Amino acid sequence: MPDSQPDALLIDRPAKTLRQLALEKMREAILTMKFRPGERLVERALCERLGVSRSVVREVLRHLESEGLVETIPNHGPAVAAPEPAKIAQIYELRSMLEALAARHCAARATPADLAALRTALEAVRAGYAAGEPFTVLAATAQFYEAMFRAAGRQVAWELLVALNGRITHLRARTISTSGRERDGMAEMQAILDAIIARDPDAAAAASVRHLQNALQLALKQGPAESQSHSPN
Repeated sequence: MPDSQPDALLIDRPAKTLRQLALEKMREAILTMKFRPGERLVERALCERLGVSRSVVREVLRHLESEGLVETIPNHGPAVAAPEPAKIAQIYELRSMLEALAARHCAARATPADLAALRTALEAVRAGYAAGEPFTVLAATAQFYEAMFRAAGRQVAWELLVALNGRITHLRARTISTSGRERDGMAEMQAILDAIIARDPDAAAAASVRHLQNALQLALKQGPAESQSHSPN
């Protein structure tokens, strides 16, 4: 009769580590603006709030710094990143070039399945706004653009944007929180989709550029928050 005991060499797939859980919590808190741009991140307070050791907090902050969500300020320590206007403009300039290209090619070659994926993602964005769930809005928006780049056959361009994902998502979180952005942002994304469905590459590219120009202006209007420490209250 075969031995029913598990092989001693078998490696159990562990649940998420404390580090992974803490990283996800911190990333979500930054992206949903619970921590404001420029706000100091005090290790001791974070240890108390997250219920983890200081070594875990330090690892998490280092990882978030690599994503562009946290920056180290000389003589002050880590803080939520507050991008300079010039860097914000460069990020949106890059997005405008790549996303307009993707929208153009998507309009020319999207399959019915691609269009369905885009519609589904945009409906999820709308539902996230309606439910007042900014993290859902961010996730669904990313899904919309990923579907657009995939349909366009522009995988390398998408990988370039993924490399900037932390910075892009952080800026997107700042713009979607502004008054009226639910209405305007949804209308702009719908215009992109409508042009893609209509098989109009020029209109799709133009709609994409308009959307990003408006988002850039909103991002530039939101200056960094005053530096402050985050208490455990």
